[in-house]
Amino acid sequence: MATTSAIYSLKDIRNFKAETAYLTAMTAEYLVIGGGGGTASMSPGTGGSGGGGAGGYRTNVVGQTSGRNSTAEATLTLYVGNSYSVVVGAGGGLNAEGSSSVFASITSLGGGRGSGSRTGGGGGAGANSQTGTTAQGFDGGNGSSGGGGGGGAGANGVASGGANGGNGGAGISNNITGSGVTRGGAGGGGGWSGSAGGSGGSGGGGTGGNGPGNGVAGTANTGGGGGAAGTDGSTSGTGAAGGSGLVIIRVPDTLTATFSAGVTSSLSTSVSGFKVYTVTATSTTSETVLFS
Repeated sequence: MATTSAIYSLKDIRNFKAETAYLTAMTAEYLVIGGGGGTASMSPGTGGSGGGGAGGYRTNVVGQTSGRNSTAEATLTLYVGNSYSVVVGAGGGLNAEGSSSVFASITSLGGGRGSGSRTGGGGGAGANSQTGTTAQGFDGGNGSSGGGGGGGAGANGVASGGANGGNGGAGISNNITGSGVTRGGAGGGGGWSGSAGGSGGSGGGGTGGNGPGNGVAGTANTGGGGGAAGTDGSTSGTGAAGGSGLVIIRVPDTLTATFSAGVTSSLSTSVSGFKVYTVTATSTTSETVLFS
């Protein structure tokens, strides 16, 4: 059997050590939220559709709550001078789940789509639809003649109360920017035949349409789920899209982040000792950030 071997000169070894010796470790805090789920189209006479699930919700800020009411994640160690992926997930359109948001090794899945079988989409469920992802979001609610609410980052979607749409699950507050802001709410379910649609969950969830009526879109940059369509025996409203996701990065103020050309971001220095970068859009899935 053929074998191969490699012989490294002393110079090669010294060069390798020189290249790696100057990689300075750093830590970064983050809040990464996927795009919210959209909602299904419904035919007249079929009941309200389910609300869209919130985008997956992940944070490692000490003392803050991550998705599905889990504890903050572990410290994220990066290296100065290296480039890392950054992507803001789009909200899902009609009949579509949201897209994932990414920062370095952290991926928050898109919210599940509200179902034509009247169940709400799960928080961070992606293509799994109703069941939320562990440490990212809660489950969507079941439907009756009205649609169930979508699952939020902080609570399950509410099941339909007969002909009324269920309320979307609540989001979670996070103070990475210096003050608490709630994001990751889910969409309300659609109502049936004159009954009310469900309320959107706090933190950007869209309200479900009355029967019949149109849903309200999830709020941009919250990962809010879309509000569902309401129907009656002859008319159907239109379901709404989920809101886009968000990436927030907090690093010591001795560091500076440089983003690739397709990134839309802003910088705040209001938190003492830190720079806080808020990324609201990326034009491709190949965008990056480099710290120096």
